[in-house]
Amino acid sequence: MSTEPKVVIIGGGIVGLATAKALVEAERPARPIVLEKEATLARHQTGHNSGVIHSGIYYKPGSLKARFTVQGAREMVAFAQANGIAHEVCGKVVVATLPEELPRLDELQRRGVANGTPGLEMIGPERLREIEPHAAGLKALAVSSTGIIDYVGVAERYAAIVRERGGEIRADTKVSGLRRDGNEWLIETSRGGLERSPYVINCAGLHSDVMARLTGSAPPVRIIPFRGEYYELRHDREHLVKALIYPVPDPAFPFLGVHFTRMVKGGVEAGPNAVLSFKREGYRKTDFDARDAWDTLSYPGFWRLAAKYWRMGAGEFHRSFSKPAFVRALQRLLPDLRIDDLHPAEAGVRAQAIDPQGALVDDFSIQVIGGVVHVLNAPSPAATASLPIGRAIANEARKHFGI
Repeated sequence: MSTEPKVVIIGGGIVGLATAKALVEAERPARPIVLEKEATLARHQTGHNSGVIHSGIYYKPGSLKARFTVQGAREMVAFAQANGIAHEVCGKVVVATLPEELPRLDELQRRGVANGTPGLEMIGPERLREIEPHAAGLKALAVSSTGIIDYVGVAERYAAIVRERGGEIRADTKVSGLRRDGNEWLIETSRGGLERSPYVINCAGLHSDVMARLTGSAPPVRIIPFRGEYYELRHDREHLVKALIYPVPDPAFPFLGVHFTRMVKGGVEAGPNAVLSFKREGYRKTDFDARDAWDTLSYPGFWRLAAKYWRMGAGEFHRSFSKPAFVRALQRLLPDLRIDDLHPAEAGVRAQAIDPQGALVDDFSIQVIGGVVHVLNAPSPAATASLPIGRAIANEARKHFGI
């Protein structure tokens, strides 16, 4: 592949690796070089999510999220089967516990049907108890096509395919500068020296807006990090959850609400909430980075967002510091849950793009700015959608780079 065009991809999470995979598998392959700042791949959003194969019921019909998630879920299961990656199509239930949630549950079913999500069934309390004996609700949407998977294993297999086909992956290589030199980019890294390439794709996740600014561009959004905190069920209480139990989400907010997830490697997680993090990779409540905090607090879009959602944000912070409040939210779905059934588990951080008006960017965002392809919004369900979104990013690069 030495004669093929070289493309540098910044970021070794599942989206960056899927993009590299798409480039090496294309009819006219390119030669990707993936630069990952951590010593291991898939360290952050990929390695800290709950491992759910999302179904596509939540997203606006016709959106990239809707199209790529439904297609991606189908492809992800096939990929896992073909490559021996741990997974299970266990299904889930989305449970309405209050009368005002019933119209929103109906809307989820409508969206799921419009998006082509297979295996949807609206069920009553009796059928809910058959599927999840300890769950309670007025009505539920059962989604048999969803499941759980080892996304780090998926990302590692993507990386292996890239290497097998002549691509290169460099871990422990942080990008610290990007500047133009004629028709090429000069990419400064923590390893010293310069990497040259005419083509750059920014898949830096939590740092995607920072990388965009390094190129000299002004991205139209800012990444605001939200920490998602989890608890885990005690081993002797894992029988309370057979698969996945979700609440009906608030359509005005991009987070799904605290829920229960049986994990593919064992155990049951409960959560996450969604609280502002003062560090882009701040997995602990005490984590703080002055530059990351300034990036958030100096951004007018953040304050406009806070003005709109301060009540909801206050509730999320309350649950962050109050285990009883967190448990009460979970008990709406699982009344048999007790406070001592749970112990703290590892948190994750979501990279949420926000525009200057304070609007949460709802869809995946792939934009070409200043001669670089930037993935400016690809939080959950990007792992589920990684195969089609990787091809979309690669196609965007081909179209604009002419390769």
